[in-house]
Amino acid sequence: MTRGQKVLWWVLLALGILLAIVAGTALWAYRSLEGNIRTDHAAARELREREAQRPRAGGGGKDGRNVLVIGHDAGSGTGNARSDTVLLLHVSADGRRAEAVHVPRDIVVDIPACGPEKEGEGQGEGQGEGEGQPEEGRRAQFNWAFQWGGAACTVRTFEALSGVRVDHHLVLGFEGFAEVVDAVGGVEVELDRAEHDPNVGHSLPAGRHLLDGEEALAYVRARVHVGDGSDLNRLSRQQEFLALLYDRITERGTVTNPARLYPVLRAVTSALTADPGLDSLDELRGLAEDLRAVPEGGLSFRTLPTLPHPTEPDRLTLDAAAAGRVFAALIADRPLPREP
Repeated sequence: MTRGQKVLWWVLLALGILLAIVAGTALWAYRSLEGNIRTDHAAARELREREAQRPRAGGGGKDGRNVLVIGHDAGSGTGNARSDTVLLLHVSADGRRAEAVHVPRDIVVDIPACGPEKEGEGQGEGQGEGEGQPEEGRRAQFNWAFQWGGAACTVRTFEALSGVRVDHHLVLGFEGFAEVVDAVGGVEVELDRAEHDPNVGHSLPAGRHLLDGEEALAYVRARVHVGDGSDLNRLSRQQEFLALLYDRITERGTVTNPARLYPVLRAVTSALTADPGLDSLDELRGLAEDLRAVPEGGLSFRTLPTLPHPTEPDRLTLDAAAAGRVFAALIADRPLPREP
């Protein structure tokens, strides 16, 4: 299994793939996990109201299924809740492919006018807060959509950018990520040189380190003072760390030990907000079963092609030609084109 495939398998864990493993545990535990998942009624309502502006829905699943997974950081101390990681998970209609397409947060895009979500409706604490969205849409970096209008605005921004219909969405809070790391006893990383990023509280000397949840969260959020400071560099760091986390879970036998598995699943479900079509363990398990049925070689991982923005430093613009081929393949439910 390649590193990219390991990352995808961790995404599937976050979506609930391992929930199927706990089917034989006590009923109270199952109900406890189910009760952790929040339903995003506010986003579902806004998406219904904006239906005429969205790409058409596929007929009877003939175009495959698209799930937008949004990772957000409401506890960054910056007073906002911008999306930190967004990826589209596409499951082909024939069940033989699953593709995860990352959307870099710093792409400058057209964000539509989005209604601000009311506190306490659907989104978790901090989501939908921050600066209000202007009455009309504006051009800004992609991750602003979540701050201005929560998951619904992020979905609509992605659909307008790509022409790809989003069937479901899941929102994962980073607090759950830290709790998962703690639940598996930490994750070890090795640094060739010291790293310091005061913006996120990340400071480690060179060498090996066993990171706890808080340290791991700072590690994956580090950007400005680490590597080349780009969002793509940070995305690569996140993918590598998630692969290490996958290794940690499987090496410790977590997936076969209910006592170890339950804290991981509790952390994941507690950080999860889902649309009404994926807000139960049974629905998540159905998606998980479809994903687990994808044959070997049918999993792929991609980041949307981008170019440096011509006028805005440290920002990106979509590589229209290359990204257009990716979007066309997703819409037509074809395999993604080979990367150049």
